[in-house]
Formats: sequence, structure tokens, C-alpha cells
Amino acid sequence: MSAPRLVLVLGDQLTPSVAALRAADRESDIVVMAEVEDEAAYVPHHPKKIAFILAAMRHFAAELEQAGWRVLYTRLDDPENAGSIPGEVLRRVEDTGAQEVIATEPGEWRLIDLLGALPVPVRQLPDDRFLCSRKEFDAWAEGRKSLRMEYFYREMRRRTGLLMEGAKPAGGQWNYDHDNRKPAAADLFREGPAWFEPDAETQAVLDLVEGRFAGNFGDLRPFRFGVTRAQAEAAFDHFLRHRLAEFGAYQDAMLAEDAFLSHAVIGLYLNTGLLDPLKVCRAAEAAWRDGYVPINSAEGFIRQILGWREFVRGVYFREGPDYVRRNRLNHQRKLPDFYWGGETRMACMAAAVGQTRTEAYAHHIQRLMVTGNFALLAGVNPAEVHEWYLAVYADAFEWVEAPNTLGMSQFADGGVVGSKPYVSSGAYIERMSDYCKGCHYRVRERTGPRACPFNLLYWHFLTRHRPRFQGNPRMAQMYRTWDRMAEDRRAAVLAEADALLARLSAGDVV
Repeated sequence: MSAPRLVLVLGDQLTPSVAALRAADRESDIVVMAEVEDEAAYVPHHPKKIAFILAAMRHFAAELEQAGWRVLYTRLDDPENAGSIPGEVLRRVEDTGAQEVIATEPGEWRLIDLLGALPVPVRQLPDDRFLCSRKEFDAWAEGRKSLRMEYFYREMRRRTGLLMEGAKPAGGQWNYDHDNRKPAAADLFREGPAWFEPDAETQAVLDLVEGRFAGNFGDLRPFRFGVTRAQAEAAFDHFLRHRLAEFGAYQDAMLAEDAFLSHAVIGLYLNTGLLDPLKVCRAAEAAWRDGYVPINSAEGFIRQILGWREFVRGVYFREGPDYVRRNRLNHQRKLPDFYWGGETRMACMAAAVGQTRTEAYAHHIQRLMVTGNFALLAGVNPAEVHEWYLAVYADAFEWVEAPNTLGMSQFADGGVVGSKPYVSSGAYIERMSDYCKGCHYRVRERTGPRACPFNLLYWHFLTRHRPRFQGNPRMAQMYRTWDRMAEDRRAAVLAEADALLARLSAGDVV
């Protein structure tokens, strides 16, 4: 009798039809899953993120066993635990006599390289749960002077037929961004996301995480995420019925007392394989065609998945393992303590970080235009920003997080993802949120002791990087505005910004 093959399933591959399982023989092959310290601690992950992934893994392993698979599952507190994915693979090889391992290619270069270095053959199959393969993305990108998501998105619309009327986009437009930039008002009757009570297995995970990772940034309880495919689908169905209609108009809005507004909060389910991306896009399209939601909401939601999610994955793998080390603007400042819950007088930062600590979640504008914007303006080392985002959000896996952070947010890749840096003064935050109302600083003040730090740092950033950006047509107006200011005012802004940065470096409260 020949030796069985091992089928490795990682914590973000919780899909019954994932490539490795499709290639395996349920009668003879053995599934290997493992909760390991290396993956739980290579960055200081939010306790909710760790608990979500471990609980989802345990429930998925039980589903595989019920479906007839033999599963060798290692828990984090197992005394035999080797502590790493390669170590667990080798331990199971020794236990079973297996001579081959089948795996679905991991979503980050670190694990791809670790599996490739094992002394046992590991067949890494392409992860075909995405709508655009790595080869297809490379073929689309080949020969282009720049990679822009909008053109990729249009190609994906044509390929899938989503929101298309023949060869033309439904409604006559490719996107409806101009309809999706409204500030929101507080609403006691706004439906929140669907939440779930932890079952006994999830409670056991929570107790384990509480004991092991109590020092990590983030609140573990209350824990309300779904951890099974059925719960993930229920969460999406709830969004579809109750919140998608208003998602488009208010997707960029921010409210201090409403962490979720009309957002889906399904990124963690998509990125672990509990939801199918094409299925949710088709459901959103159907909701529009059936007249339940406006086209700007359906299109805005679909673009986040069909366009942006697929685009950043393509960029991550096309750019290679060194992408996470890029620092084109040579920013070297340490990440301020208030990103880890330290004191700050900036109401917007306190709100975004506080919400992140509580929920392991913030929506894309909070990440891009508050926490990301400040880090970029202040010249924080993008490697530290990257590690922070990877650590604190439940939906963060490197393939999706790194291009969003290093590319879109920090411009550390020099323009691979975005054509310009996403920087703004406090005016944008005031327009799109209610954060500024109770802030120590005054968003309308450009200089002086109560001047909004975003206002000071915005002009400082543009000035110190002028040689790089003054020729960018999308930034020309900013420089013209700066040049029209009186010389003494420009000098005051820069002097006060220098003083602010010095206080940041000294660890003073800002």
C-alpha cells in the first residue's frame, strides 16, 4: 500500500473546493491543519483576529471530518506542536510516512518560500479562488507604463459580465464615485452588521487567546464575528437586505459613534475563504437589477471586490518579495505611540485607533485618510505602518494589506498602485466626519497652538517632497495654492510643522 499524501490547509484557505482539496483523494490522503505560534505572533496580531482565524479553522476542520476527510489537526496549546507550519508538516510527514505534500499556494511570499525550502516535495497549486489568476494579471499588466485599477476593473467587468449591458457598462458609466461621497448623520435606526454568539468551541478559543495574547493591542471581548461558512453567508445576506442600499452614498463617511455605518464588514470572511467573491458580486448585481438597491451602491460594492481586491493581489505577486521593504520617500520616523493606544489630542486619530482597538475593524477611508494620511504626512517608516495594519485588522493578510498600505496609503512603492500620494489637510476629515467637533485642535486654524496637525503637516509634506511631486498634474493645484501664500505665512506653517514633528519624535502628546 502506497504512503498517503498530506494535504496542507492554511487558516485563510477555508474553502471546501480549494485547489489542494480538489487535487486530493478523500479515501487515502490526509488533511493537515495547524494553529502555530509563528503565524499567531510574527506580528502582534489583534486578539480578535487570532481568535477569529483559530475558531474558523476549528470549525472548518470539523466540516471536513463530517465530509469524510481524515484530518490531523494541531491546536495551539498541543504540547507536541512544532510551532511553525514547516515544523508541523515535517512532524506529520514523520508520523504518517507521507512522501508528498499538496498545498494551495499561500497568500504571502514568506510562506511560499518556507514551504518551498522543505526537504519533502511540496506541490503548491495556484489559488484559483480569485477571479483573476496571477498569469492573467501579468498578461494584462505587461507593457503598460503604469498600472491603474480603473482600467483593470473595466476589463474584469467585461470578462465577468457584471453590471454590463452588452459591451457597455450598465447605466452608461463605469463607476459612480461622484455619488458616493456624502457625509453621514447619526441614525439610531441604522442596521448594524450581523453578529453571532460564540459557541463552545469558539469560547474555548477565546479562553486560549486570552491567556496567550493578553498583552497584544486590542480588545478580545465581546467577540461577535461569524466563524463558519453558514454564518459568513448569513452576515452577507444581512448586509444585502439591510445596508447595501445606503452603502454607496455613505461609504466614505465617518462617525465617531458608528463604527460600521452601512459597510459590509465581510472582508475577513472573503479573505479566509468563507465567502465566494464572484457569488457576492453577483448577488449585489441581482439586488440592483431587482430594484432593491441603487446602481451607485451595487457598483461601488462590486468595484471593491472585482476591481480593487483583485488588483492589489495582482500587484503584490507581480512586484515580488521585496515589495514590503520599499520606502521610495525615505521616511524614517517611528510609528507614534498613539497608534498603539497612547494618548493623543487629535479626535480623529483617537476615534479611528479606538475603534480599531475595540473592533479589529475600520473602513477604507478611516484607514486611508486618517491613520494612513497622518503616517504619510508625518514621514513614518512605511515598514512600521505596514506591520501595524497587518497586525490590527481582522481582514489583514499580506497579499491584500501590503499594496493597500505601502502603495495606496504610503506611496512607498513610488506610484505602482496610485498615481499620487493620498494626502489631505484637516478639511477633508471635517467634510466627511463628525470627528472635528469636539477636538482639542481647530480644523479651520492653519497656524497657532490650536492649528490642526493635518493642516501643518500637509504643507510640510508637499514642501519637502516638492522635487518629486511638483510635476504631477494631479498635484499642480496644491503647489500653486502654496506658492500664492504670503512668504511669512509659509514660513510660520513650516516652522510650526517642524516643531510638531520634533514633539512626535520626542514622544510628547500631540
